[in-house]
Amino acid sequence: MLIVLIVGDILGAGIYALVGNLARHVGGAVWLPLAIGFAVAALTAASYAELVGKYPRAAGAALYTHRAFRRPFFTFVVAFAVLMSGVSSASAAALMFGGKYLAQLVEAPRLLAALGFLGAITAVNFIGISQSIKVNLVLTAIELGGLLIVLAVGLIAILGGVGDTSRALALDAPAGPAAGVLAATALGFYALIGFEDSVNLAEECRAPARTFPRALFVGITLTGVLYVAIACVAVTLVPPAQLGRSSAPLLEVVAAAGVAFPPWLFAIIALLAISNTALMNMIMASRLLYGMAREGIVPRPLARVHARRRTPYVAIAFTVAIAAALVLSSVVVEDGVAALATTTVVLLLVVFAVVNIAAIVLRRRPVAHAHFRAPAWAPPLGAAACLLLASPAAGIPPHVYVIAGSLVGVGALLWLVTTRVTRAPGALTAQTEAALGDA
Repeated sequence: MLIVLIVGDILGAGIYALVGNLARHVGGAVWLPLAIGFAVAALTAASYAELVGKYPRAAGAALYTHRAFRRPFFTFVVAFAVLMSGVSSASAAALMFGGKYLAQLVEAPRLLAALGFLGAITAVNFIGISQSIKVNLVLTAIELGGLLIVLAVGLIAILGGVGDTSRALALDAPAGPAAGVLAATALGFYALIGFEDSVNLAEECRAPARTFPRALFVGITLTGVLYVAIACVAVTLVPPAQLGRSSAPLLEVVAAAGVAFPPWLFAIIALLAISNTALMNMIMASRLLYGMAREGIVPRPLARVHARRRTPYVAIAFTVAIAAALVLSSVVVEDGVAALATTTVVLLLVVFAVVNIAAIVLRRRPVAHAHFRAPAWAPPLGAAACLLLASPAAGIPPHVYVIAGSLVGVGALLWLVTTRVTRAPGALTAQTEAALGDA
């Protein structure tokens, strides 16, 4: 079940919408940045596996950062970066929703469709966590089914002589091979994130120090093989230039396969997959903000719970307001989907680098019980790889850093309000410091 949950966390909007964007960077070799991205993810997963074995608590990066560095504000920034990565990811998914997949069913202005989509996701989030999780389980099965459909109809078409398999080996990078692959890997990493959320299930696993690492690596491997296979099938059936122009690349693949599968039905599957990504990210962001407010780390009004629905409606409203602002910012930002997806990636890559460094620091503090231990070279290599992908060397546009910095700046403002207004200036209670690492 843990493997299924990890695979479900990784699957989502990225693979349905970003294959075309990768083709713009590397031509037919779209599988290459995905494979490299999964290798980087595996390095970071090794650090997560070691740390979750040492500290099987449902707090993830914030807990490991607090244990390693004992700096409350630094821990807060890491936790808030995770929160904002969920908001920016949901915003990117909202813009993806308003693209060609939706156009198969109804014509609607992309911006209006994206905002309406956020409203629908917010309604599900507000109704209740039980209903949200049930929706998530159904949508996870549907999005996996959609990818298996692409793979099946693609293989049938290829075995029938359709397409050109040599395209998958054609590396055509306008910016040069190294720069093109690096930029594509940074953008494609959006499709690979999600495995880190599974550490929050540590307290609910039997023997997590033994069970969790195996489930994590199996889940990443299964998803990696599926993504690479989908990428190879996509460029075999559809020329890279055509993929690069489409906001619904997998729909192009299904159409090119010539198999009798209704495009409108696949469009619905893709839209549901995109919806699942946004829903789970907004659930995570709103609950994390609620937890911080409840512990007095950010202003306490954000912890208010609806009397009847028992959901944190103020935190939900706050996170969706930021998501809507990000969607609206796409009007003035070039290629809004790529910009918001890359913002998500930059925020999480920095968090992953911190987790890798924390794994190195915490090796000096052994625990009594046995647990998985990553190879000595994995955490430093993982930290370096994450920082490289988050750097300008990976072709990250300057406005992405502006967006990411602004989102973290919102957290810094909330911290300042809490510490300067609701408490004595600069005061941090021992309870709050503990909450940053453990709550």
